[in-house]
Amino acid sequence: MFDTDEKLVPGPALRPKDAATLIIVRRQPDGPRVLMGQRHGRLAFQPNKFVFPGGRLDPGDLRIAVGGDLLPHVLEKAGIGTGARRARGLALAAIRETFEEAGVLVGERAAKIPRTRAPAWAKFFAHGIVPRLDALEFIARAVTPPGRTRRFDARFFMVDGGAIAHELESSANEELLTPTWLTLSDARALDLPSITRRILDEVEMRICDGPDVRRPIPFFRYTRGKAGLVHL
Repeated sequence: MFDTDEKLVPGPALRPKDAATLIIVRRQPDGPRVLMGQRHGRLAFQPNKFVFPGGRLDPGDLRIAVGGDLLPHVLEKAGIGTGARRARGLALAAIRETFEEAGVLVGERAAKIPRTRAPAWAKFFAHGIVPRLDALEFIARAVTPPGRTRRFDARFFMVDGGAIAHELESSANEELLTPTWLTLSDARALDLPSITRRILDEVEMRICDGPDVRRPIPFFRYTRGKAGLVHL
């Protein structure tokens, strides 16, 4: 699942922090491409690895009242163990992190833009765009193994590239280097966390199945120190 070459932390296991990731799939003549970037080498968690944009849930993600709502089947699965409000906040966190790390805004242009005290969302709204939650699918959940320097309870959302409202020409941030659109085969040739490889497999199966097929949601977790997989 998650890589095991990270530094172990002695003592009781850290409690995982809620996090979210967004996989954007762009259809191209040479096949589907996904947006990924390389993490800075100085980061404590997964340095130099290629990953999808994502990060921790922020309190501001729970306060944003725009963007519609998740589709009922998405809300049902993403809300297991956390509730509808937090599930919606996690989806918004995935959109926000993608904007911060890759300069890609998933949503739609709107005449009425809300006010917010959350700096990241204020920057997002400054482009005249509001997020669009009904375009997202929930495709996986994974918890970092115990004993790691960072632990996350990550929800993976997927969206078609047609939901992109705007892309910035460049995006400088402290985590991802040069976000790039990669074919699935090119992505698999990179230095990836093992969970990212599993998510790529899930993405490929969903692309092959088509949007009308409802697949079970894999949940990668650890119980009593042992890796396990259940489906939501």
